[in-house]
Amino acid sequence: MSVPIVVDASVAAKWLLPEPGSDAAARLLDGRAAFHVPELFDAELGNLLWKRVRRSKLDAATVAGLASLVRRMPAIRHRHDRLLEGALSLALDLSITVYDALYVALAVALNARLVTFDRGLIDRASAVIEVGTP
Repeated sequence: MSVPIVVDASVAAKWLLPEPGSDAAARLLDGRAAFHVPELFDAELGNLLWKRVRRSKLDAATVAGLASLVRRMPAIRHRHDRLLEGALSLALDLSITVYDALYVALAVALNARLVTFDRGLIDRASAVIEVGTP
């Protein structure tokens, strides 16, 4: 049986791009986990790729190929309308953005672990869920 894990865009970015932490992120892809994300995930990854082009770290053709990989990432997308109320409450309680709180709210709803490379999110969200790096 697969273990539910909520991954944020910081983890998925390391699946797409070779950077520090990519090896650790890749180990999550061993088939033992079922990945879950809020629908915001795709837009966050798209924005990350856009920033890389703007900063001349990637070219548009490379980003186009990576964008098609985002669509095929092995993650179950969850609608915001079911998460927003809890996410807003968590954002206020934990002093995090609503964007980050959507990931936390999803982990709470699924009784899942949240995996992220965002140190600040780890520090704040650990009060309500199991959270850590890969």
